[in-house]
Amino acid sequence: MSNSTGPFSGMFAITRMKVLLVLSLSITWMIASALPKYTPTIKEEFKTRLGEARQKIPSVKIDWHPNRPGEDPRDRYNASKVALLIESRPIPHLVPQILHMITVVPPDWRFLFIGSNLSAASVARSYATKHQQAIGKLDLMVLPEPWEIDSKEDVHRLLTDVRFYDEFLPGVEWILKYEYDSILCANSNSSLNYWLHWDWAGAPRTEGDRFSGNGGLSLRRVSAIKRILKFQSRYNDTNPEDEWFGTRVWVLPGAKVAAGTDGQLAVEDTYIPNPMGFHVKNGGGVLNMDVWGPSHQRKAIFDYCPELSLIMDMKLEAESHVDFIMAPPSSEDQDREEEMIRQYLAVIDPANRTPGQVRDLLIAAALRDRATAGDIAQAASRARRAQGQAGAQAGAQAGAGAAANAAGGAGVSAAAAVGGSAAGSSGAVNGRLTTESPGSGRGAGSPRGLGRGAAFGGRGRGRGFGFDDDASRNGEQ
Repeated sequence: MSNSTGPFSGMFAITRMKVLLVLSLSITWMIASALPKYTPTIKEEFKTRLGEARQKIPSVKIDWHPNRPGEDPRDRYNASKVALLIESRPIPHLVPQILHMITVVPPDWRFLFIGSNLSAASVARSYATKHQQAIGKLDLMVLPEPWEIDSKEDVHRLLTDVRFYDEFLPGVEWILKYEYDSILCANSNSSLNYWLHWDWAGAPRTEGDRFSGNGGLSLRRVSAIKRILKFQSRYNDTNPEDEWFGTRVWVLPGAKVAAGTDGQLAVEDTYIPNPMGFHVKNGGGVLNMDVWGPSHQRKAIFDYCPELSLIMDMKLEAESHVDFIMAPPSSEDQDREEEMIRQYLAVIDPANRTPGQVRDLLIAAALRDRATAGDIAQAASRARRAQGQAGAQAGAQAGAGAAANAAGGAGVSAAAAVGGSAAGSSGAVNGRLTTESPGSGRGAGSPRGLGRGAAFGGRGRGRGFGFDDDASRNGEQ
């Protein structure tokens, strides 16, 4: 008998795939039928595991109303410690300066800003300072009449009046007094709370200063101040308040007062590495050459305390190429310096000045005026101005001719700086000045006839000096 295959024999053939499919359908049906029976158990197990997980999560409570009725947020801080800034001018950097000081001063200190209506409003409109006020960290105050802070003398009178401490600083024992041109450094390893055993600590004027109490950045004990004010009063328009206090607190029985570098809190006129802070007079307008002169020392200062950029006119780095004016030249700069002096000497007075005398003039001019621009052309111009009419006459006798074409007035000068800008003793206002000397230039003069500009033997540019701060000098040799 022969085997035969019908058309449906392949459909009903048993294969492995068909077996697995039937098996999986059976299992699925069994699970689905048993699910209603085990659902409560599954839910209970899930709740148990979720509860265990929640217990392991740390609890977080957010209080959207931290200041409850009747609670003063200032009570969270130490009422005996206050950082004080007095400033009547709305200086742009006051807000970032205050916020920086808040971050570096120990957290238990409170801050008080005393200003005019204008300066207090300029500080108050910042959202960051509003927050600091809301949490009780910062107070802004405008003193009522007859108190005034419009001038330095007004501030001196304020700080030497015992009524100021009784009425506006009740309960305060320590004051960190800082000004718009002072800063504490975040890199300092010291804390302000380490200095509370001092009655007065600040910055010395000299290494041997018997009272290191420059007031621009100083820590003061109010009880010592009140002891002095109980038996002595300051005469108006006399010594600044820090000097006045210094001559008295230094001899106060039992007072611990900084002297020299012992107890030096900040750097102003005497340098120490890694101080707590810096007081930079007039934001860098007046610099002590022993502190800021050497370029390596300036670099170390800015690396250690970059916050100085908040309060300083940051021009020192761009002008560090003229360090030989502020410090003795290095051996590699000797030849270049002497060549510059010879070029300058050939123009101003070849018969009567030696290179050494010219260099002494430049250094004297820079140190006398505390030049912050640090630029050789500026020092040369100032040295030239010091010679006065005699220098102009010498230049005229040398055969240099000049013509001035001015819109509002004209002045003639026979002196020209090497490399471009020329400054005349009479000045050329909005005019042109040309000479036949080895260096010639042209440009708008300032009312004083002095420009900060051309460098020796090349192209220079600088700001006008005097009433016309936007004047510029450009020249070519």
